[in-house]
Amino acid sequence: MKDSMVNLAVDYPLLNMFWTMMMVFFWVLWFVLLFRVIGDIFRDDELGGWGKAGWSLFVILLPFLGVFVYLIARGRGMGERELRRAQRNEEQFRSYVRESAASANPADELARLADLKNRGEITAAEFEQAKSKVLSA
Repeated sequence: MKDSMVNLAVDYPLLNMFWTMMMVFFWVLWFVLLFRVIGDIFRDDELGGWGKAGWSLFVILLPFLGVFVYLIARGRGMGERELRRAQRNEEQFRSYVRESAASANPADELARLADLKNRGEITAAEFEQAKSKVLSA
């Protein structure tokens, strides 16, 4: 066991290990960039179906050239599209929070419960139980 460890250290010096780690890093970086470009192609609303198909084929058949040409031709737009998408998501989230906060108003909830009681859809005991839940929250 000990001899095999020594042989591994001799056969695989530190510089080779560093070079291998660097190659793995660049390999992972390449795939992240490739998937980001492919994702941008399909998320771009301004690009038509034929444009998406053409860019996809170009990026898949000639990946290195396709990705670099895509970055040169449409790279600036990638950031702008990502920013618009993030702003749209943020606005949707804020809208959802506003709607949720508005529906959680205790006075509105009590008025809704009183209306249900007046229409006979809930009993007085159910009304009191729901009222205590609303007021305790």
